[in-house]
Amino acid sequence: MTFGHKLALSIVLVGLAAGCKDKAAGEVAAAAPPGAVKVTADENGFKPSSVSFKKGEAASLVFTRTTDETCATEVVFPELDVKKDLPKGIAVTIDVPTDKERKLTFQCGMGMYKSSVVIN
Repeated sequence: MTFGHKLALSIVLVGLAAGCKDKAAGEVAAAAPPGAVKVTADENGFKPSSVSFKKGEAASLVFTRTTDETCATEVVFPELDVKKDLPKGIAVTIDVPTDKERKLTFQCGMGMYKSSVVIN
């Protein structure tokens, strides 16, 4: 193996190691679908607390929990019978049906933090 090949291999391995470190720390987020709204779950609940989508258009929410100091370790959509765990630092995408005008609630598992999705 030539010096140039060794150097290139070293650069690739360093890059891979750095990527693994970021993933282990939960700092690498999955790509959000086009038009998705990012929602943060932190010690104060969900931000933003209200999201609007147009009826009939594709809609997704991408949740990321940023702290352990919260009860928002999962998100629940009671009207949709959807419950998803929110691992710290990992983006979780939930598609929202927009087939009719309505207001949906999303909340933490205990119901202490409540937010809404408005479809109009």
